[in-house]
Amino acid sequence: MHHDHITTDRDLQEFCEYLAGVPLIAFDTEFVSEHTYRPQLCLIQVAAGDRLAVIDPLAVRDVKPFWQALAAEGHDTIVHAGREELLFCLGAVGQRPHQLFDVQIAAGLVGYEYPAGYGSLLSKLVGQRLNKGETRTDWRKRPLSEGQLEYALDDVRYLEEMADKLRAKLSELKRTSWLDAEMQSWMNDVEASRSGERWTRVSGMSSLSRRAMAIVREIWRWRESEAERRDWPVRRVLRDDLIIELAKRRSTDPAHIRSLRGMERGDLQRVLPQLAAAIGRALELTDDECPAPPPRETPAQMTILGQFLGSALTSICRSADVAPSIVGTASDVRDLAAYRLGLTGGNGRHEPPSLGCGWRAEVVGRLIEDLLAGKVAVRIGDPRSDDPLSFEPIS
Repeated sequence: MHHDHITTDRDLQEFCEYLAGVPLIAFDTEFVSEHTYRPQLCLIQVAAGDRLAVIDPLAVRDVKPFWQALAAEGHDTIVHAGREELLFCLGAVGQRPHQLFDVQIAAGLVGYEYPAGYGSLLSKLVGQRLNKGETRTDWRKRPLSEGQLEYALDDVRYLEEMADKLRAKLSELKRTSWLDAEMQSWMNDVEASRSGERWTRVSGMSSLSRRAMAIVREIWRWRESEAERRDWPVRRVLRDDLIIELAKRRSTDPAHIRSLRGMERGDLQRVLPQLAAAIGRALELTDDECPAPPPRETPAQMTILGQFLGSALTSICRSADVAPSIVGTASDVRDLAAYRLGLTGGNGRHEPPSLGCGWRAEVVGRLIEDLLAGKVAVRIGDPRSDDPLSFEPIS
């Protein structure tokens, strides 16, 4: 099929006017994230109605009209693994694409692996093979060849057909409401990640004191601000292991900070006063202002119970034609067990954990609760089966 190569504002405006009249917009992006604070958008591929298009954000002066077209009512939007696509739309217009349908999430809810790659789903759902010829393309370089553009378009030309097959399967299994709930929850999480402080993800924090955690938090805040100012990836500004070591040393002395192996870079030498100030802010906090300690380690019996119930979760999910990894993890099972048994070591919340709510409770949560209550027994059915466990009520 012929495709439009959109490189001017005028062409984009005309295309967006066309999008206003179609019932479905499938899209994907190519971006590079290794060199900048936020991913650099390099290409937008679109399949809508009877048109395929490639929008070049490096040539078009302002691609905001496209994101506005996605956010407008009157159509469904289809993506695969669309986290970055959602973030691009939120960043451009502060709104989500209308009626977003992610084929990766939908596939997990009807028994395909999760998270499944695009090529795997393409083969299983529509019997097409993905061309691997341009997997190493640097999408920032221009001009792009016709082969590169066709390769990029392969990521959208089959999305409508894939979504149709998944919708039919969801309807057959009466799980359309599951997808609606999962998409809403997933979009909420992605949107929250834009403004949330993710300093607890700094690697190596497990053994730190509350005061050291406060230092990590202050340095992380400085690093985020500095990375955004320089438009650098955050770990290029300061590595996680250096943050942890600075937190352990608790020193505001620039000479002491400078002596740390790994701080020899000239740009780090220039920001020593800023790092010292960040550490100082953490040291001045009261104990109550320091981050709360992490939950106590899971009791040994809960670890054993979680391992056993994790195997049960996998078996239950396979029998129900839903990907175990989209339902939950062994940690989620431990959270549910701890919550129902009133033991410490759970998720520390008062509301039911994820496996005790919504469609997850319908699939596995209630059965696991019955196992914990002694209402259901587990036995080995056919040991040669992919799902050898069976669950039987105790009379």
